[in-house]
Amino acid sequence: MLRLLMRPAFRLVPDGTRIRFMRGRVIGLATSAVLSTLSIALFFYPGLNLGIDFSGGVVMEVRTPGPADFGVLRGALSGVGEQGVQRFGAPDHVLIRLPAQKGAAATEQAVKRVQTALEKAVPGVKVLRTDAVGASVSAELFRNGLLALGISLLMILVYIWFRFEWQFAVGAVVTLILDITKTIGFLAITRFDFDLVMVAAILTVLGYSTNDKVVVYDRVRENLRKYRTMPLRELIDLSINETLNRTLGTSMTVFLASLPLALFGGTSISGFAWVMLFGIVVGTSSSIFIAAPILLYLGEHRLRRDTAPPKQPAPARR
Repeated sequence: MLRLLMRPAFRLVPDGTRIRFMRGRVIGLATSAVLSTLSIALFFYPGLNLGIDFSGGVVMEVRTPGPADFGVLRGALSGVGEQGVQRFGAPDHVLIRLPAQKGAAATEQAVKRVQTALEKAVPGVKVLRTDAVGASVSAELFRNGLLALGISLLMILVYIWFRFEWQFAVGAVVTLILDITKTIGFLAITRFDFDLVMVAAILTVLGYSTNDKVVVYDRVRENLRKYRTMPLRELIDLSINETLNRTLGTSMTVFLASLPLALFGGTSISGFAWVMLFGIVVGTSSSIFIAAPILLYLGEHRLRRDTAPPKQPAPARR
């Protein structure tokens, strides 16, 4: 029993690992810049698939008696007006989207027309829920979502600036902005609905990524005081290696916890989980290959070190 208690804990990276991460700093920064540029281009074309929260409109969740026949459904709704029909989770669940209507009365009439057309074409169909968001409300939600992202970045900048030096704060915020752009590109490619749930996912990724960078930065600051003459490049490599077990362990734990939600969580939550998975990978890699190189470029010969010799104890008085 005593031997079991005294066994060393499992470590993903062996003690004494000395990987020279800063050798790949140029490749890491260049790759990140290219991916972020492509993500910005994807933001403008084809753009994000705005959900009902931000685009406005009406969403109806419908359950058919058997597996949905989308040809029949689209044919039945062809005379109702502009609409979109897609599968929603199970084979017998369908999501119908209608554009924003002018007023509550117009929205109610549009929903009744769709329901009547569906009941004629597919007897036994049931409308499980109906959500409607007006154009003015969706615009306000979109502004509030962007405002939340902006404020979170500002608060992160202030927090790291007060806790560390300005080089750390600039490196962290620039890296987080690059992480956000890549996440936007991921959403543009996957065509997940960009709604308030996705804003919450991005904010969660920001918090996780910030925590990861603070851990690395803390070790860099400790080593700046401990190794006063070590070149900054070697010191950053040492700091990353010393925190690598913690970084990979935390990332794998969160990744494995989110993976079942992405695979089996259903349409309502799988998008959130996939963004989390993507953000974990991007946030972990950016702490090593983006935030650290930026700190190296900004902090070389600028970061303050405690170079004063240690004070000698005063001689005892006789």
